[in-house]
Amino acid sequence: MASEALPVGELVIPGTDLTWTATRSSGPGGQNVNKVSSRVELRFDLEGTAALGLAVKNRLRLLAKGYLDAEGRILIRSERTRDRQQNLEDARDKLRELVAQALVVPKKRRPTKPSKGAKARRVDDKRKQGAKKRDRHGSDAS
Repeated sequence: MASEALPVGELVIPGTDLTWTATRSSGPGGQNVNKVSSRVELRFDLEGTAALGLAVKNRLRLLAKGYLDAEGRILIRSERTRDRQQNLEDARDKLRELVAQALVVPKKRRPTKPSKGAKARRVDDKRKQGAKKRDRHGSDAS
């Protein structure tokens, strides 16, 4: 079944890129567990979507590595509750969080090195520590 659009901050993922199906859930549910399809499987067409840029798609692919199926779609399952609609909302929230994480551009690391003063302090501390240990040995005149 097609889903409605999914807002993620300023971005909106169109409903045509989302599909969901309901299947029978495992776990507790009494007599309903064999009759009611309450688990939701939400699929997001990562490769076919035009809502995300290439860089965001690549970051999302890395973040959702364990959720990708053979067609390159993100598959998110939810069977947290016994209610299909609540499980659909839970799956949509999970996808929303994944996409929001992928939208954040990581800072580029700038390599740094210790200053001359920091190097001098480190060497000085090493020298003092060595002298302290040397003084513990005592004299060999016994």
